Amino acid sequence: MHQHCHGQISVMESQRKRYAAPSSGEDSSGERGSLHTWKGYSCSVTPERVLLSRPVLQAALGMRHGVLLVEGGQVYSFGEFRWKQSQVSEVGPLKPVLESALSGQCVVAVAAGSFHSGAVTEDGGVHMWGENSFGQCGLSSLTVVPNPTPVAIMDPDTSPPHTIRVLELTCGEQHSLALSAQHEVWAWGSGCQLGLVTTIFPVWKPQKVEHLAGRHVLQVACGAFHSLALVRCLPPQEARRPLPDKCGQCNQLLYTMTDKEDHVIISDSHYCPLGVELLADGEARLEPGRSPPLRLQSSPSEPLSSHTSAPGLHPSITDHTDYERRRTVAQNGEILTTRDSDMRDAAGTDSDRTVGGAGSQNSPYPDDQAVKEYLKKLSDTSLAEETAKMTIAGASFQPPAENLDLLTSDLLPGVIPVTTSSALNSLVSSCASAVAERVVSTCEALSLKKRINCYYPGVGGVAGAPGGVPGGFPGGPAEERVRLEESMQGKKSCSTGDIREEEAEGLSRRLSLPGLLSQVSPRLLRRASRPRVRVVPLTPVGGLPEAGELLPSLQTEVWSWGRGEEGQLGHGDNLPRLQPLCIKCLSSKEVVLVAAGAHHSLALTAQSQVFSWGSNSSGQLGHMACPTTIPRLAKLSEGIRVWDVGAGAQHTLLLADGDCYQPILYYSGQQVREAAQDAPQDQTEGYSYTQQPVLLPFCMNLGYVSGVFAGGQSCVALADRNVTGFIASLHELAAAERKFYCKLSSVKNHILRPLLDLESLGTALGPASTVLLQSLARCYSRLCHLTGQHSALLTANLRRRREVKSLVMLEHASIFLDTYNEYCCSVGNFLVMGGFQALAKPSLDFFGKCPELLQRLAESSEENIPLSDLLVALFYLPTRHLHEYGRLLLKLGTCFEVSSVDYQKLQDGCSKFEALALHLKRRRKEAEYTYHFWKSFPGKMTDSLRKPPRRLICESSNKALTLQNSGRFSVNWFILFNDALVHAQFSTHHVFPLATLWVEPITEENTDLYGLKVISPEETFTLLACSSMEKAKWLRSINQAVDQAMSGAGQSGSGAGQRAEPPISRTASYTFYKDSRLKEATYEGRWLAGKPNGRGMVKWLDGRIYTGTFKNGLEDGFGDYVMPSKTLNLNDHYQGHWKEGKMHGIGTYKYATGELYEGSFQDNMRHGHGMLRSGTLNSSSPSVFIGQWVHDKKTGYGVFDDITRGEKYMGMWQDDQRQGTGVIVTQFGLYYEGAFNNNKMQGTGVLLSEDNTTYEGEFSEDWTLNGKGVLTMANGDYFEGTFTGEWGSGLKVSGSFFKPNLYDSDGDKGRAVKLGRLAVHPEEKWRAVFEECWMRLGCEAPGQGENQRAWENISVALTTSRRQHRDCPEMNLSQSHNITLESLEFNPQQHVGPVTMEKYDRIRHYLIKACDTPLHPLGRLMETLVAVYRMTYVGVGANRRLLLQAVNEIMSYLARIFQLARFLFPDLPEEGGVIPEPSSDPQDKKDSNCADTQLESPKPGRVVSSSSLLLPVLLPRLYPPLFTLYALEKEREDDVYWECVLRLNKQPDMALLAFLGVQHKFWPVSVPVLGERTEVVSSTKDACFASATETLQQISTTFTPSDKLQVIQLTFEEITKEVVSSLENSFLWSMDDLFPVFLYVVLRARIRNLGSEVSLIEDLMDPCVQHGEHGIMFTTLKACYYQIQHEKTT
Repeated sequence: MHQHCHGQISVMESQRKRYAAPSSGEDSSGERGSLHTWKGYSCSVTPERVLLSRPVLQAALGMRHGVLLVEGGQVYSFGEFRWKQSQVSEVGPLKPVLESALSGQCVVAVAAGSFHSGAVTEDGGVHMWGENSFGQCGLSSLTVVPNPTPVAIMDPDTSPPHTIRVLELTCGEQHSLALSAQHEVWAWGSGCQLGLVTTIFPVWKPQKVEHLAGRHVLQVACGAFHSLALVRCLPPQEARRPLPDKCGQCNQLLYTMTDKEDHVIISDSHYCPLGVELLADGEARLEPGRSPPLRLQSSPSEPLSSHTSAPGLHPSITDHTDYERRRTVAQNGEILTTRDSDMRDAAGTDSDRTVGGAGSQNSPYPDDQAVKEYLKKLSDTSLAEETAKMTIAGASFQPPAENLDLLTSDLLPGVIPVTTSSALNSLVSSCASAVAERVVSTCEALSLKKRINCYYPGVGGVAGAPGGVPGGFPGGPAEERVRLEESMQGKKSCSTGDIREEEAEGLSRRLSLPGLLSQVSPRLLRRASRPRVRVVPLTPVGGLPEAGELLPSLQTEVWSWGRGEEGQLGHGDNLPRLQPLCIKCLSSKEVVLVAAGAHHSLALTAQSQVFSWGSNSSGQLGHMACPTTIPRLAKLSEGIRVWDVGAGAQHTLLLADGDCYQPILYYSGQQVREAAQDAPQDQTEGYSYTQQPVLLPFCMNLGYVSGVFAGGQSCVALADRNVTGFIASLHELAAAERKFYCKLSSVKNHILRPLLDLESLGTALGPASTVLLQSLARCYSRLCHLTGQHSALLTANLRRRREVKSLVMLEHASIFLDTYNEYCCSVGNFLVMGGFQALAKPSLDFFGKCPELLQRLAESSEENIPLSDLLVALFYLPTRHLHEYGRLLLKLGTCFEVSSVDYQKLQDGCSKFEALALHLKRRRKEAEYTYHFWKSFPGKMTDSLRKPPRRLICESSNKALTLQNSGRFSVNWFILFNDALVHAQFSTHHVFPLATLWVEPITEENTDLYGLKVISPEETFTLLACSSMEKAKWLRSINQAVDQAMSGAGQSGSGAGQRAEPPISRTASYTFYKDSRLKEATYEGRWLAGKPNGRGMVKWLDGRIYTGTFKNGLEDGFGDYVMPSKTLNLNDHYQGHWKEGKMHGIGTYKYATGELYEGSFQDNMRHGHGMLRSGTLNSSSPSVFIGQWVHDKKTGYGVFDDITRGEKYMGMWQDDQRQGTGVIVTQFGLYYEGAFNNNKMQGTGVLLSEDNTTYEGEFSEDWTLNGKGVLTMANGDYFEGTFTGEWGSGLKVSGSFFKPNLYDSDGDKGRAVKLGRLAVHPEEKWRAVFEECWMRLGCEAPGQGENQRAWENISVALTTSRRQHRDCPEMNLSQSHNITLESLEFNPQQHVGPVTMEKYDRIRHYLIKACDTPLHPLGRLMETLVAVYRMTYVGVGANRRLLLQAVNEIMSYLARIFQLARFLFPDLPEEGGVIPEPSSDPQDKKDSNCADTQLESPKPGRVVSSSSLLLPVLLPRLYPPLFTLYALEKEREDDVYWECVLRLNKQPDMALLAFLGVQHKFWPVSVPVLGERTEVVSSTKDACFASATETLQQISTTFTPSDKLQVIQLTFEEITKEVVSSLENSFLWSMDDLFPVFLYVVLRARIRNLGSEVSLIEDLMDPCVQHGEHGIMFTTLKACYYQIQHEKTT
């Protein structure tokens, strides 16, 4: 009840922190938290000090007792304790007793009701004691609770129910409320003040007040029989949820619709049986046929915009009892406060606007005096009927149509207490779905109706007027005004529609839809429905985002419920409320604290004003205004700012700031005379009355009061003595912030809002400046809001936490610095654009010729100061407050030791604010300097150059700077802004952005010239200064400006730490304007001295984009280029290397046509080796060319695969045409080799078909024979003569036919054509590929270059490639690849000298690894060769006639790669050279020959050869296409061989050995099967020589000839092992013995393509091996192959 918990800081949390004593020793308990108590306000009153051993933290007063909380969490009581039967029942206020039942508990908050008390402990538990007859202690079956007893607050909705943690407790006469840690309210006790949905009292068990569930409650307070809650506003999106359509209690529809023939009736007269009102005598009263006075809110989170009241209470018109009248008034008072988004747009009223009586001028009535008299008459109850009659006439109250716009436009935005009936509300919310197409017009009429309602200002109009000046209705009692509105609501419809009168008067208020607009003039409707454009919200929604939870919310609402006989609920009536209801007129008032006396209520705002309402029997409201049922301002003199309040039974205590920052006390209400102390309460002679709050003269003696409490007739103040100055400084800081906030709010309400609302504003300012003014208003608003939040926090901290740590301005200084910076920037921008000058005229119209208000607010003492200067001074005023911050933080700092952390914090904070103040002062000077410059600047250029953020730094109008080599009569004017250097001439000017400007001094030998060289991306010029000082000034200014432009428009607090000059390399964006190649293109990226250099991106206007690296202004390095195609709606896309602005090096070009080129470029053309895939977008490339390009054309050797025709050409090209020798194979098996001319087969050639029919002779066209030749049939017959015609479609022959005789000489038999003679020589193939590799090594031609440079190039290539891959995550390398690269980083060419075996091995390993990675030049070469080889010999190219060329091509690769290897390792012997053995021990030689892996092939005789060194690397990659050719070539022979293998393998081992003629002694007697030896019997199969067979089968899994020979050797060794084990003595093989055994093993091995394997070994075998051991073994295998083929003939 008569105590409250202050502010919005969590009580428990702040309590735990306790009063933090400053380190200066201000700790003696006598100096802090001293308690003073007194009664009344007479001059003779002197407070008595209560002496306790510890500082008091909080006090709570009941009717005749009090509870004190002291440091350490102990609780003391004093006064009358009727509930303590045995102990002392009364204790004097000066001798409190300890509540020992709470010892051991750390209490953090206490509360006192009229006759009971409560305490909250640290863990959130509640203890209660005292009177309990109404259940107010929450303990059942006890009428009194003598000692503190725990009360459990359990949440029944959870399973199992968990205990609710409580932050704050407050008590009334018969009830108690608790605020939980979830910010919900729990209640217990008796009466409607609980706000619970129940009719059964008392409520013993604490229950949640469901009506407030889902809202964030900040504080609660209890009066004797009413309750208050301070609630944070819902965020705007939640507030716009649709209205509920069903009653939350009884689930019936709130709105019903009845369809009549010509109209629809919508009724909202919902009757909820649960909303029964409990009257004083305890019985429920509900008159028959009448809806209850209240409806329950249907959902806990029902939006604010809904009217939480009973719709449809219309008393019968015949009944005129006072009770009825009061209910009617109340009912409508309640309904009529609503807020809707369209109303907010339509019109608003801000009470602050009524300053100086402005409100009365806007009255819609013809004569103010007449209205006053009329209202006076109306207040007489006997005239109620007359009212009804008058209002039925209605017309007199209808304002003329032409005044409508004027009136609505004059209503200011802000919170809008618009009055409207709930029926209209429900109509808008519920009709839409039912009568969709008819609603549009209705809504317009409704918005009109709302506007009409606006003329009778709602309750809020009076509440907010400063000093209690009434607004709108002067002096009229609210009840009567509400009644007036009510009677108008009912009858006014006759002027806006034909709603039937009998329905309007019925018990259920109803509204029908059609015809609403019939009698309203169209012009009126047009004007009424025109939306009102709100310029800018002056109350920031949600505050500063970064401030988050650091600062208390100012967007609050006050909710009240309980009994209302005295008007203590503040809803404009005397009705009780069973459930919490929002007091709408306080919603925009930024209430930060509520307090409740016995029958009156108080709300304290962030602007230090006190609103009071309720019983005013002793003047406790602090004002004499009537009625007291709505909140009004307490009457305090100008400049008194209240920051704490206490409310007792019939008095109010206020704690305020006066002229000085030591707090002062005001008292209003009952005077308690000494004589009447013991008199019974009902004797009134001892009491007197205060008309307004009275200053208590003794307050200055108490010291620094930190909080006040009131209850019963008593008052209590908690005070601190100021020992070291710390307490005083904290008070001064809080007081300064409160004063500053009031000042800001005053400017906002009296200057900014009216200015923004001026009709002439847009025309006076122009669109650009209007936007800037709106931005300024937004920033001002944000600053104002932040200050309000901060002042609320500082005030709350005064009452609780007094420590440096709690100062948000230190811990989170950036919030303040950023807000001030942003604000100052917006003022500067408005000033620069001449906004204040333009604003002067509309201001003059508004403020009149003598703007005293402006002068007073701007704190200007000068006479005759121009209005624009006044406005500038006014809006720059807030920046002065930063010095105040600095001064007060410094003052606080002096209270601490210099070495302490707190001192350091305060010192740092002070310097931050001071630095910002200086910085903003500089910014203001810059803005003013710039503004004056624009005033004098020639007009044409001003328009294009004048920009809000642009500030002038210096200019050369005094001829201080001239252009070198300029003409005699030319005018060159240089102006340096903070973002650009402008060079102005007669009528033209050029702007150089600073981010891309480089300036350097010219050091001239001849000292007369003081030159500065200025470099911009497209121009370089020299400026001459008139003196060395001037030169230094300009150089410094430009460099500083460039530096700031780059670091972000000088956001730094001070320029102290600036560099001497900005970096020469930087990142910036620039649009070129004259460079022919880059004209109108925009570059964004790195720069170096005026040229793009490093990574960047260019965008051309035609859509071309280049992204990549630049060097010296040109594309250079790796880049990505996109170019839109003119015809197709697609892009060409190049990705690859550039050099000096052109595509150069390896790249990939995707054409818009769908073609794709991968390969080399030079000077933007395809040049070098490359592959072009052509074909439509959807098909798989119908043709592929891979080969050499010269200047964008196919020239040199290349392979063309025409997939659509099924032909592949391999040969020479020139200018995109086949020219020279070449080979064509087709998918039908045709083969041609010979001459090509002009893209056709022309000249001598050879043509073979699949069946070996051969033509050798002249050709004229593709596949067309023309001239002499020889045609040989498959059987050997041939024609010789002249041929014409196309192959395959009939040939004309004139010549001779020959049929060779079987007995002809051998010479004729040699007619078989030797293929390959007319094909391209292997050395001529793929020249470009090898040349590129040589170029990468730094050689102009193969073999010509420096070895050292080659190695450097390799290192560079590897390093840059690795870096590139590291920068591009999508190109990341595998771990093994990384290891390979690391091993390549060392150079094996370290010491020169003859190659030893060890060095040879090192070289071999290096080459293997180099060929493993495409990042190494050799690896890249290897990759390309594999690609071209596969392109040539796969698909159509898999033609057996190409085998010889394929083998020769490999040999040619080997020779050419070997040449590269010898260039890199010059000491390597040439082909066939010998490396000396490290030792002559034959064992070593044998071991080294038996290499285990395929890569480490044997090196017989240590002869160096290209095949032994490089085949292991090359052949595995080329093996599939090559082996396919061998298989095709040997197909027939292999088929014969395979048939024989299958036939002979059907025989068991012994039979086969006998058949092959193997000598008996070599037959195995027993063979190992699964580890055990088994006898060989006649049926044994596949068991003899099994290990040798398995070994030989591995020949198919190896690639190189040396590996295959190795397998053959191992096979022989396995055979020998088996024979030796059975003979058990040593012997030597003879070929006759060995051959049959080996033949047996070859048969059993079943190798499918043995002929291909044999041919491959024969063709690619190292020549030096042919005559050694391996050579003999290979000959044996070959002999076996031929033997098996001819087996069936033997």
